[in-house]
Amino acid sequence: MTTTIRPLLNWLLGKPAPAGDPLADALNRFRDPEAETLELMRRLVAVLRPKNRRDAGSADRYQFMLDRLESDPELLAAFRGHIVHFIATRRLVTFFTESGVLPGTGFFSEWWRIIGSRLLPEVPDERRLKDCLHVVYDSTDDWRWLEAIPAESSQRFWALIAPADELRTIDWRSIQEQMLDAVLLLAHRVSGLGVESELMRASPNFDDDTPRFVALSAEALDFVNAFRAALNDPTQAPDDGSQLLVIADQCQDTLQRIRKRALTVGTSLHLSYLLTRSEQSLERLRDLAAILTVGQQTDARDEAIQSWAEFAHAAFLAENRRNSLRFYVGQLSRLLAVRVTENAARSGEHYICESNADYRHMWRSAAGGGVLIGCMALLKIKAAALQAPLFGEAFMFSMIYGLGFVAIFLLGMTVATKQPAMTAQTLAGLLGDIKPTRSADIEKLVDVAAAVSRSQLAAIAGNVMVALPVAIAVGFGLSVWAGEPVISVGKGAHLIADLDPLSWALPHAAIAGFYLFLSGLITGYFDNRAAYADIGPRIGRLHWLQKLFGRERAGRIGAYIQDHLGGIMGNFLFGCMLGSTGVIGTILGLPLDIRHIAFASANLGYALVGFQFELPLKAIAWAVFGIAAIGFTNLAVSFALALRTALRARGIHFEHWGPLLSALWNRLNHQPRTFILPPRQAAADA
Repeated sequence: MTTTIRPLLNWLLGKPAPAGDPLADALNRFRDPEAETLELMRRLVAVLRPKNRRDAGSADRYQFMLDRLESDPELLAAFRGHIVHFIATRRLVTFFTESGVLPGTGFFSEWWRIIGSRLLPEVPDERRLKDCLHVVYDSTDDWRWLEAIPAESSQRFWALIAPADELRTIDWRSIQEQMLDAVLLLAHRVSGLGVESELMRASPNFDDDTPRFVALSAEALDFVNAFRAALNDPTQAPDDGSQLLVIADQCQDTLQRIRKRALTVGTSLHLSYLLTRSEQSLERLRDLAAILTVGQQTDARDEAIQSWAEFAHAAFLAENRRNSLRFYVGQLSRLLAVRVTENAARSGEHYICESNADYRHMWRSAAGGGVLIGCMALLKIKAAALQAPLFGEAFMFSMIYGLGFVAIFLLGMTVATKQPAMTAQTLAGLLGDIKPTRSADIEKLVDVAAAVSRSQLAAIAGNVMVALPVAIAVGFGLSVWAGEPVISVGKGAHLIADLDPLSWALPHAAIAGFYLFLSGLITGYFDNRAAYADIGPRIGRLHWLQKLFGRERAGRIGAYIQDHLGGIMGNFLFGCMLGSTGVIGTILGLPLDIRHIAFASANLGYALVGFQFELPLKAIAWAVFGIAAIGFTNLAVSFALALRTALRARGIHFEHWGPLLSALWNRLNHQPRTFILPPRQAAADA
């Protein structure tokens, strides 16, 4: 009774609670041999876990726990008895074969399982170690502080748990038996790839490698039988696993070759999932074989402890993140993301002006795009004047933008704001290859940055300097022809107000920049899909198309569509996003809309016509400034997002911005012309 009342009285009187050691208390509970081990471990982890985001003492508490165990042999023996007996009496096969390995249910089935587990948590089966880990590490972000535990501390922990004189006890034999079962299951899983149709489709020569996968299962069976015989009779030498590892490496080589080929000819979500799961299974098989074989060598105990500690640490982290949607998608998104961004990177190379001829071509193509954009802007203005129902308005706007951008693409013209999402992929590839210690690498990157700068400026100038006069000419010409202003003063005032940089113009420009980034990914996705699914040859085999144009011409049509499908879909869907955003904002009651530099310049031209060129110079200057701010926002948002995505897709962590920025500043000081015009040497060579 007094133990219950005293803390309450202390709290009421404002007295501090008596100092205690929660970690020591959690450890001392292990002295009771009748205590429930699962609850003991849960309490211990709750003490080790950070109390809040600013608590960085988990590693120190972990070290204190190890020191306490080492200094108290009686406590260590009790602690070891609880942990080893608990592990040995659990079902471990699923832990060895599934923790940290993608499940076999498929991408979307696992996706829905993760979402469902957040709505209704799963009931753990405490007979399985895999499920017990979720009871012990019951916080979804336990992996963060576990990841911060030094590898040396993890090895020290398992060295205390598994001393040499304990490795041949009954409990450890049970663990080894289940580990051998896991080796067999993993080998059978990988062997099943020999008849996997997706891999056969991705690699025309996969049949030649099928014997490797079949042999893996047979060799794993021989390894397990030999190892069990050695466990039963210690005088027999166990299989060292060398042949099993050789075959596993051969299977890995085959999967890596398919992965590399997928970067060239295209991939799918299913293929990416299959490759990732198979590679994880092979890696797990190698880990388990290494732990088993090294553990049987009396002079390699430290190496065995290190192998187990590394495996357990990685498996615990992965199991804690099992219900993390972000981690799950991240495991298999890299292959697909790299393939998509590689397509955009190849497109981006066409947007970079290296020579004077390239520069002139960029001007011409941007000017052509400016002509069409000037006309598209008027169509959009007239469509808005119809005051159609919201769905009809969204459809008309989307078709004007989408079909217009497709026409610009197919005619070989350029929209300036499409460049950053493409050129960022090219720069990301260069950042991955750069070595900051080599000045030549830095200079090469500066050369590309200068080329991107002058290409972008040429494209912007071509679009804006043509769209504006085209809009003025078209608006004035139609007004003269119709005998009345084609743009009313009210509409002109509205167009001018849309260019005010102090209004919603810049947030709306950021939305357009985001769509530009998405259009780059869409382009890469459809290019990948066209290559992977053989869209061109399949179109060429259409009977009605062959009857209409002949077999040879149908094949050429199919090849043309395959080569241009990404650009067509990227531009069309980009136009649909631009055309429907304002209507969606109206439906939702949110200030959603888009601003695009080329259309903004055309709208300024139509506004001048609406005001019959009587706008004050100050208003015109402010509108021009607004157009420049809109363009900068378009480019900055799309480029930043595209560069970040490309770097993450390639796994690049570029940390040498200092030398790069210094080199860029030096080039700006000494050769500023290269950021605006092609180098004189390139011009002379052209």
